[in-house]
Amino acid sequence: VQLQASGGGLVQPGGSLRLSCATSGIIGSIVDMSWYRQAPGKQREVVATVTRGVRSDYADSVKGRFTISRDNAKNTVDLQMNSLKPEDTAVYYCSLVLATNRARRYWGQGTLVTVSS
Repeated sequence: VQLQASGGGLVQPGGSLRLSCATSGIIGSIVDMSWYRQAPGKQREVVATVTRGVRSDYADSVKGRFTISRDNAKNTVDLQMNSLKPEDTAVYYCSLVLATNRARRYWGQGTLVTVSS
């Protein structure tokens, strides 16, 4: 299983970015697809999660600003980030859990998002 995140970059406060995550090697169904982030000196934290049934959950810090979306046919997941703040600066990782092994979370390589003027 491989995940490839893209779309990071430098954006000014108040701006928007869209992250995308492509996958390969998927066998069986995906239980959930998520975006995590890790800021310098901080622990990795979950940003948003979407289940196969398209129920989504968000960290309080991004509710109302970020939107996660999933394409079940293509096994991809996107994260639309609006009204970005400097505290959103982090490396963002996409991840997933397969129904065939719910104990393991697969990770992509991360994409850097920098919010700065």
